[in-house]
This record gives sequence, C-alpha cells and structure tokens, in this order.
Amino acid sequence: MDSELAFRAQLVIQDHCRLFDYWRKQAGGKLVPSRKDIDPSGFRNLLPHVCLVDIENGMDDAVFRLAGTRVCDVYGIEVTGTCLRDIDWGARAEYWGAIYKNILDNCTPMQGVVRGPVAGREHVTASWLRLPLSDDGARVNKILCHDIPAAKNDLLAPTATLNRVA
Repeated sequence: MDSELAFRAQLVIQDHCRLFDYWRKQAGGKLVPSRKDIDPSGFRNLLPHVCLVDIENGMDDAVFRLAGTRVCDVYGIEVTGTCLRDIDWGARAEYWGAIYKNILDNCTPMQGVVRGPVAGREHVTASWLRLPLSDDGARVNKILCHDIPAAKNDLLAPTATLNRVA
C-alpha cells in the first residue's frame, strides 16, 4: 500500500492520475484488475490516448489489440493490430523491453517520460503510463497503456526516465 501511494504521488499528468485511480478502484481487493473489470466508459475522455497490449502468448507475440485515435501522435503510425516486435523502437528498444519485462515479472504499474519513444520520433517527448491486467489474478496477460505527447502537458524531459511501484 505504501509503495502504491508513492507511485501515485509521482504521477504529474492529471489524466494519468485519473486512469491510475480508476484502475486501482476496479482492482477491488485484488492485486490488479482483470480486463473484465475495466469498462472504457469509466474513462471515456481518456480513450483517444489509451491502448491495450495483449500478451496472452508472451512478449514475443504481444500485440496492440486496440489504440485510441491520438496514440499515433506518439508512435507516428496506427498501432492497432501491430505486434510490439514489429515496431521500430530504434534507440529505445532496450528501454521499452525493460519496462514490459518489469511489468510482467512484478505485476506492477510503471510510468515515465521518454524523448524519442520510437525511431523517427526523436522530436516527440511522451509521457506514458502502463497498468497491468490479470485475468487469473496471478499472471499479467494485458497491459492498459496511456501515452501522451508530453509537450501538450507542458512537461518536457531531456532524457528517458521511468518509475515503477517498488
């Protein structure tokens, strides 16, 4: 609980706070909510920047199951239906790999800011939030994501940073 409060205190983007609070509420007494616990109408105004990564078959076959209409502002392409392995992460491949591995291994939310989230998008600084979902209560099988070009929130970071629940 203390680590969860510390994580919440690090969230500086109001939309990230709203989504995190919704996610936490939907978990009820569980460690994390399941996909069935998540009703998009509960965060309708955030949907343009939300995506859902399906990792039912592990990270090698992880796919952006759906992505809001503004997610392409971060990635520069429509990612719905795209396997994560097919995204050109460029210099950020290890960065994103470590984030997804940590979420899977520890069933923990993470957030951060990154300049150049993918190859060819070095001019974009993105603020991101990743929230694990687990249909069986033990293994992460989906990740609820929220990605915003940080300049729209007056938040600029010179380098990549990330935070997670300890």
